Formats: sequence, structure tokens, C-alpha cells
Amino acid sequence: MEAVTNKGSRIRYSSFGDRVFDICNFLFMICLVVVTLYPFVNTLAVSLNDANDAVRGDIYLLPRMWTLDNYKYVFSEALIIQASFISVLRTVLGTVITVFCSAMVAFTISRQEYVLRKFVSISFIFTMYFSGGLIPGYLLIRDLGMLGSFWVYIIPGIIGVFNLIVIRSFIEGLPDGILEAARIDGAGDFAMFIRVVLPLIVPVLATVSLFCAVGQWNSWFDVFLYNSSKDYLSTLQYELMKILQNTNTTQTQSAAEVFANSANTNALTVTPTAIRATMTIIASVPIIMVYPFLQKYFVKGMTVGGVKG
Repeated sequence: MEAVTNKGSRIRYSSFGDRVFDICNFLFMICLVVVTLYPFVNTLAVSLNDANDAVRGDIYLLPRMWTLDNYKYVFSEALIIQASFISVLRTVLGTVITVFCSAMVAFTISRQEYVLRKFVSISFIFTMYFSGGLIPGYLLIRDLGMLGSFWVYIIPGIIGVFNLIVIRSFIEGLPDGILEAARIDGAGDFAMFIRVVLPLIVPVLATVSLFCAVGQWNSWFDVFLYNSSKDYLSTLQYELMKILQNTNTTQTQSAAEVFANSANTNALTVTPTAIRATMTIIASVPIIMVYPFLQKYFVKGMTVGGVKG
């Protein structure tokens, strides 16, 4: 049996086991793709299906009764557009500031000449396992004057300890000769960090950025705690959560009642199931759209970082 490479040349499988492995690997990858994509496709189908009809079930890959009413219902809420802007703003600013600050601290505690590196590292790690709790945290935010402020989304989590450890470990793997050469050329610590270290740690920065962006985009509890009375600082996730709660509260009809009222023009137009599926799509699509653009930075960063050998 022969296989064709990208350049058009042919290679021969050395044994029957190689052919079996390739076939099994191909089938496994197909199953993995199906298992990964099906929940999302099914959720999309439910969100695009008539809410009353969705109660009947048996919706798999395609909607049975196409409609955009679920999306119209969600986006009819007055604060959705403003909340979407706040979510995008906090995701972009929060990711950039958090990654940059975490990288600076990671670079500092990775340097052997920094005498307090062990103490600072232990202090950061300690906060991963012990915290003051919800009430002391709220009192701290209040005393800092950040209640009702946009920066309450950014400043409290400006240093992510897990991200800090990941970045520090990557920096410690860089060749010492590169940093020593930069220092001999007269570069200071900050210049060395900006011009030498950052280009070499792009892979880990891209990975950490994705973690931070997903965390910021999905966050809603901090809005509930600190800015629930400030509608102009509400986020998309918080507004979607309120819509879902409102839908769960107001929809008290059973499936039998939905079927009985299906011919009535005033029948139920939305259900918690349909709204939940619609919210899932709205919340996940932006991150899914961002990931392909971030993926190229993974590859580019690996290429740049490959000079470390």
C-alpha cells in the first residue's frame, strides 16, 4: 500500500500494522470531530427552532421550524447592546493589562539576581490556596472606592497567579546567553523585557491571553456583586443571566399546555430551553471567532521562540 506526501512523492508502508494504525487513527479523529461539534450544532439548531415546537424534542442537527424569534427576544432587551460593548471592552483591556503585568512580574521573579524572588513567589502562590473570602473582598473593593466603577473588572485580577507561574516557567527555559548578550549591549531590565523576552515568549503569551479572554468574557458574578445597580456597566453575560432567570420565572406552562395552545396566536413564544440555547450561542460565538486569529500567533510565536534551541 502506498501513501502520497504533500510533495507528490510516494512512500510505502513498512507493515500491515502501519496501515491498521492509520485507519484507526482516521476513524478516531472523525469520531472526535463528531463528538466535539455535535453539542454545538444541536444547540444552534434548538436556538433557530420555534420555541413551542422545541418542547416536543427530537431536534438534532437541523431546526424543524426555522425562526429567529429567540434571537429577537434576547436582543430586544434594551441593555444588550450596551452590555455587549462593556463585555468587549473589559475583555480586551483586561486581557492586555493582565497578560502584560503578569509577564513583567514573571520576568522579575525568574531572575536569579533578584534576592526576594523566592519570597515573592511564595506570597503569590499562597493566594492560590487561601483568600479572605467574599465579604472581606467586597469590603476591600468598597474601601478602594471601586464600587460602581468599570475598573473593578480589571484591577482585582490584574495578576493571575496561575498565568504568572506558567509564564515564569517559560522564561526560565530561555537561554541565559541571550539575556547576557542584551545586557552587554547596554540594555536595561525593562528594555531587555520588551525587546528580548516578549518576542521569545509569544507562544505562552498567546495561550495565557486565551485563558484571560475567556475568563473575562464569561464573567458575570463580579457585575452582580459590585455593579448590579449600574446598568451602564452591566455585561452581556449578566444580562443574559437575567433574561434566563426572567424566562424561568414567567414560563410556568407545562409541555401539555404548550401543545394545547399551539394553535393560539397568543401562545407561548419563548421557553427556557430555547432561550438557554440562544444565550449559549450568543455567548460562545465571539470567542470561537477570535480563536482562529489567535491560532496564527501560536504558530508565529513558536517560530520566533524556536531560536532558543
